Formats: sequence, structure tokens, C-alpha cells
Amino acid sequence: MKLLTAALLLLLIAMCLASAEGVKCKCSRKGPKIRFSNVRKLEVKPRYPFCVEEMIIVTLWTRVRGEQQHCLNPKRQNTIRLLKWYRVWKEKGR
Repeated sequence: MKLLTAALLLLLIAMCLASAEGVKCKCSRKGPKIRFSNVRKLEVKPRYPFCVEEMIIVTLWTRVRGEQQHCLNPKRQNTIRLLKWYRVWKEKGR
């Protein structure tokens, strides 16, 4: 009986972990070109075993659309420039 309970518990844990892994990689589509002045927040998430590349999630604010989140392609030159600009901007204390 203990062996059956342990096996069911292990199966339940494996199912929970499998469903959580799919949620972590949420950048399947890459976002549009962005203006640096519209950036509110920038998050860089590390590469997970089930994601092909690191996730760069940017929160933008515009008058028309309000706040929106987009994923950016980490290999594009514009994204690399944005990361450098954002780090400098954060260091200045803004």
C-alpha cells in the first residue's frame, strides 16, 4: 500500500512540474520594433532547458494602447542596443 501511495504521489508531482515548465517559456512570438522612450519595464529571464533562447520581456506604455507586454528577439541589433540603453538609464537612477 505504501508503494502505491508513493508512486501516485510521484506521478502527481511529475504532472505538476510538467505543467509548470510549459508556462515558463512564454516568448513564442517576438514583438515589434519599439521606441526606447515608451519602455516602462524590461525583464531578462534566463534560458530554461525547454526554451530555445533567453526571454526578453518589455513593458511599453503608449497613450492609445496603454500598457502592453512584448517579447523581443535577443539576437536583433535593436534589442542589444535597448539592453545597453536600459542598463545605463537604470544606473543613472531614473
